[in-house]
Amino acid sequence: MKKRYLIIIAGLIVIAGLLAIFYTSGAFNKTSNSHSSDSSKTAVSSDNQAHSGAGVQEHEEDVSEDETPTVEISPEKQQLIGVKTIEASVKPIHKTIRTTGRVEYDETRLSTINTKFEGWVERLYVDYTGKYVKKGEPVADIYSPELFATQMEFINLLKWKNSASRVKGSGTEMEKMLSADAESIIDAAKQRLRLWDITDEQIKKVEETGKPIRTLTIYSPVSGFIVQKMALQGMRVMPGEKLLDIADLSRVWIISDIYEYEMPFIKIGQPAKIGLSYFSGRDLSATIDYIYPALSGETRTAKARLTVSNPGGHLKPQMFTNVEIKIDLGKKLVVPDNAVIDTGVRQIVYVDKGDGYFEPREILTGIISDGLIEVLDGLKAGEKVASSANFLIDSEAQLKGVRPLERHKH
Repeated sequence: MKKRYLIIIAGLIVIAGLLAIFYTSGAFNKTSNSHSSDSSKTAVSSDNQAHSGAGVQEHEEDVSEDETPTVEISPEKQQLIGVKTIEASVKPIHKTIRTTGRVEYDETRLSTINTKFEGWVERLYVDYTGKYVKKGEPVADIYSPELFATQMEFINLLKWKNSASRVKGSGTEMEKMLSADAESIIDAAKQRLRLWDITDEQIKKVEETGKPIRTLTIYSPVSGFIVQKMALQGMRVMPGEKLLDIADLSRVWIISDIYEYEMPFIKIGQPAKIGLSYFSGRDLSATIDYIYPALSGETRTAKARLTVSNPGGHLKPQMFTNVEIKIDLGKKLVVPDNAVIDTGVRQIVYVDKGDGYFEPREILTGIISDGLIEVLDGLKAGEKVASSANFLIDSEAQLKGVRPLERHKH
């Protein structure tokens, strides 16, 4: 029995010894591993800090070397969204201004008929508005007591002159003096009649017949259409009162409306093409001969005047026309207008930098004409810009936080 216990005790001692040996060697290894791990960590940390510092410095160097913001669009993506590019180039640019015009009377060819004495219209030859009259054609007969009295005075002077010539050497000194002045008095009477628009033929008729003309015939001073008629048969007229207005329509004006922002391009002498909707296929040529000095407050437009010959009388006042003015603006640096994104505050284009990179760049624009827009600053000839799908490129740039640099204003 004792022997059995001794064997058990000896086995336990052996097991305890083995456990002690195992534990001692494991702790040692753990300690050594811990020390080596700490050393490694320290070394790695130092290396990482060194590499991190070097990376930051390298990044700062890259940023300082190239501060241009770009957005990357891979070639596959460009093909998928339909990106196209075009070069900014110097081209001749023309601006076409299309507007409407209105036919008006040529104010230099308007005439009015009135009298310089008081009287009554005894006969009116022109009895409706719109009638065509020729130069020298009678328009009205006017009876004037004042004019009749002046003619009688003229007739009496003629009789006095004739009686004085029959008694040449006889008579008193006073009669001789009056006879000598008769010629000048008669000339003064004739001049008075002329100032009342009595023609030399009418004066000669009074002189030959010795009888006054009861009514004075008023003749048209020009050929044209009656555009306004105030005279009525039997009415009383006063000196200076308007009887008729006559317009010569062989030449007319076309007044076109030009918007305020288009005014810098309009100059006197520029040719224009006039289209008529009621004469399809027939265009008239004209030249701007006057630009009115004031704008319309309601429409914010200025008036430009064109003069057109109207031999056939086809153009009638208040007709509407289409006016087209082409202006040569010379050679300018331009890009397609759809290549420019207008934010309302500034204009942005995306410049192709190659290898799938696009730079958002602010530009200064000028004239827009025929699908082209002038570039005043921000681009150079030969640089390529995105002309389609640029809004998708801009969306990608916005998502990635890429913003164009501020343009330096000179």
